[in-house]
Amino acid sequence: MPEMTESKLSVKLDLNDIETAAKVCNALSSEVRLEILKILVQHAASIGELTEYFQLPMSSMCMHVKKLKEAGLITVSPKPGVRGNRKLCGLRVSSIGLDLFSHLTVHASKKPVYVEMPVGNYTNCEITPPCGLASASSYIYEEDSPYGFYDPNHTEASLLWFTSGYLEYAFPNNVLQRDRVASAEFSFEICAEAPGYREDWPSDITFELNGKKITVIHVKGDYGDRKGTYNPDWWSGGLTQHGEFVRIRINHEGCYLNNTRVSDETLESLGLADGYHFKMVLRIDPKAEHVGGMNLFGKHFGDYSQDIVLKVEYE
Repeated sequence: MPEMTESKLSVKLDLNDIETAAKVCNALSSEVRLEILKILVQHAASIGELTEYFQLPMSSMCMHVKKLKEAGLITVSPKPGVRGNRKLCGLRVSSIGLDLFSHLTVHASKKPVYVEMPVGNYTNCEITPPCGLASASSYIYEEDSPYGFYDPNHTEASLLWFTSGYLEYAFPNNVLQRDRVASAEFSFEICAEAPGYREDWPSDITFELNGKKITVIHVKGDYGDRKGTYNPDWWSGGLTQHGEFVRIRINHEGCYLNNTRVSDETLESLGLADGYHFKMVLRIDPKAEHVGGMNLFGKHFGDYSQDIVLKVEYE
């Protein structure tokens, strides 16, 4: 992206941002637009003055000015004139360069790392029925029996649900000990748990890291109005079908739920890189305002083909 100099911007393009590079290159692909830049090097000019100089229709000149402005190469500012406001064009950049090799070194050290945790691979739980688990091919154990959550096959679950209680996951933290971490983001699909399904069935789901409450995820319902995109054929209608996609990001400044700041806890204060693992908990607190239960989706159910994903980005 453009870098600031003392007076104007020096645009340094690279192949990490092909969209920006293409926009700038397209703006420079016209002789007329290059001539406009040449004039603006000497002095600012209104669109009317440029139209008269090039003897072009006003519509054509507006198109050229728009492309230069969208590429970030010029500014267009309204200025008061004798006959009302006029649009004055000024040069925004001093130089433009394209580095064809910088993306090679940047991506080698900056590539994000993903850790996918199967929803059935929890390390501890406490469950209140109604509850249950399902794999891609069948139910696991009997419905509405917490015993199913301790069945050895619980690791194969791709959808699980319960009324109150919690699930605890142990994430390996070796990816947080590489280089300097910029952020850790958790994403998953989740909704409430009602008998059958109910679109209007709010639930408050607490998200915790290493024993500290980070935020409460408020979901609006238990969704079953249509079949989930990835639901197996054997999963019948009239049951939970899909959920809400949630992202929780932690960096050096705080924690964010879907880009809204929700906590002052940081990567450091949570100790996510300490030891060999950290704990993540999803909890239905029986004292919450909306005790609407939880459905947690894995890659074979719902609208998103993933389990719980930890994305780690590096500085």
